[in-house]
Amino acid sequence: MQAAREHAMLDLIVVGGGYVGLSVALAVKQAAPHLSVEVVEAAPEGQWQKDPRASAIIAAATRMLEVFGIWERIAPDAEPITRMIVTDSKTGDPVRPVFLTFDGTVENGQPFAYMIPNVSMVAALRDAAANAGIAIRHDTRATGFSTSGPAAELTLSDGAVLSARLVVACDGVKSKLRDLAGIKTVTWDYGQSGIVTTVEHERPHDGCAEEHFLPAGPFAILPLKGNRSSLVWTERTADANRLVAADDLVFEEELERRFGHKLGALKATANRRAFPLGLTLARAFVAPRLALAGDAAHGIHPISGQGLNLGFKDVAALAETIVEADRLGLDIGDLNVLERYQTWRRFDTFRMGVTTDVLNRLFSNDVAPIRMARDFGLGLVDRLPKLKSFFISEAAGTSGKGGPKLLAGQAI
Repeated sequence: MQAAREHAMLDLIVVGGGYVGLSVALAVKQAAPHLSVEVVEAAPEGQWQKDPRASAIIAAATRMLEVFGIWERIAPDAEPITRMIVTDSKTGDPVRPVFLTFDGTVENGQPFAYMIPNVSMVAALRDAAANAGIAIRHDTRATGFSTSGPAAELTLSDGAVLSARLVVACDGVKSKLRDLAGIKTVTWDYGQSGIVTTVEHERPHDGCAEEHFLPAGPFAILPLKGNRSSLVWTERTADANRLVAADDLVFEEELERRFGHKLGALKATANRRAFPLGLTLARAFVAPRLALAGDAAHGIHPISGQGLNLGFKDVAALAETIVEADRLGLDIGDLNVLERYQTWRRFDTFRMGVTTDVLNRLFSNDVAPIRMARDFGLGLVDRLPKLKSFFISEAAGTSGKGGPKLLAGQAI
């Protein structure tokens, strides 16, 4: 059967309706309302409401959400991270000495990061997109991609064929659109999986985030509203699958061994899931009439909590590239235009990918000489306030100048 071709050519199609894809569409549409923008989402309508996870959002990303006009709606559900501590120990150690602490504030006392339920963030982005006139197609995915002259053609699983000057792939680390465009990746598997769940505890966390470096990988405790915390628990893949499949008693006993007792009795309250961990870096972020953003461009280890925030940095840089090109009368899908975005984001992404890879390899082991060296390094950093301030401003995205306007809280 011949595909149904939709004749009107769009300016921008975003493939992927998660927070990165919605943010790209919204940023471009708000700054250039005359551009036609559409989002293609593989999940059925309403599927996003079933996501139990939460994400760490850095200070610079909250500024972008303020420009979008949605931060005030999200803020009541956001828990500020006011302090962070880092320990290094074995699972069975009765005492976990603290090697490194960070004050969780940056300029003007603003927290360097917040924990936000994914549902709250996506709900606000979807409503803002609808108010801006952005259509979202659900339950359909890209099955074909080609370019011809001034347009890209996107074939969808429902048989429709769309044309646009530019297509943005935000369809995840296993991006089908990236593969259709022939963009290769550098990929390797860590043999680890991250268990994600939510835990209730008796005592308040006081906004403190903790990262315990254990031999199997980091165990991160991230504060949520109320006496609740989000966990990102790294284990070797076989052990992670066993723990996810275990009954609640076994799971909570293993959880308590790693979490400790200082917040009182624990109870896992959300469905637990395990996600395989690896490093994926696209060899190119752009191709003719195509740009990659978010996990489609880079998938990194969660050891630094920067995965989503790298995606938001992509959003800010790509939207600014598109809008400024349009204002100059340039073709927004031209490869020469898109090269600016690639130059802007590629080094930062490569640096973060290498950093998380090195940190994971350095801390996910129990080799005594390596452990002594890393603990010495953590203790040294803890005694250098200026260095700690630099690290926290880097993590918050507030250091340096010349970055995308949205991350500085400025409209494009």
